[in-house]
Amino acid sequence: MGDVKLIGIWVSPFSTRIEIALKLKGIEYELIEQNPFDKSPTLVKYNPIHKKVPVLLHNGKAIVESLVILEYIDETWKEGTPLLPKDPYQRAVARFWAKFIDEKCFPEIQKLCFGSKQEKEKARDELPKLLKILDNEVKDKKFFGGDTVGFVDIVSIPITYWRGAMQEAANVEVLTNDEFPNISAWAEELQTCSIIKENLPPREKLVGAFRALF
Repeated sequence: MGDVKLIGIWVSPFSTRIEIALKLKGIEYELIEQNPFDKSPTLVKYNPIHKKVPVLLHNGKAIVESLVILEYIDETWKEGTPLLPKDPYQRAVARFWAKFIDEKCFPEIQKLCFGSKQEKEKARDELPKLLKILDNEVKDKKFFGGDTVGFVDIVSIPITYWRGAMQEAANVEVLTNDEFPNISAWAEELQTCSIIKENLPPREKLVGAFRALF
């Protein structure tokens, strides 16, 4: 299916999403690692609008934005583990919760950990409401869409893993096991899944990176 390269960086959960998806599909790829403190000419060339990772290069053509890339991978490579459900309704549901995580939950976590005083105060009020919604949605689920890792599970990485390192680096309590037991159980299940576990950076390394970056 051609030449596959990923412009990414280990500290980004969005890049890690793509690596997990590629490995679930059994796709060989070259990782073009980026410096978190410097946008390379290669990155700017292939993502001139946002200048952000990840960027997937397939036969020289660039695909950007992690949710878009995940769908592209699923549609292009049919072999391996399917990421999105086949049923149109279930696909729509998965897309909805992916956007909920990316557009609602994770931005508030970032603000609570590393935002201004005003942003932190607002996030402290808003975030528990959002996480409670997500907590109810993943109740009694091993993985979001069934018995195997899928689209929403991969998308959840910023919450189910990165959030812990951000919380430690910022010395801010974001999510507790008692308050959000279902998200906590979901996160634990995901981190015991070999394909995910093998692609997660060490927590201590992430904590150090966040302290340096912010």
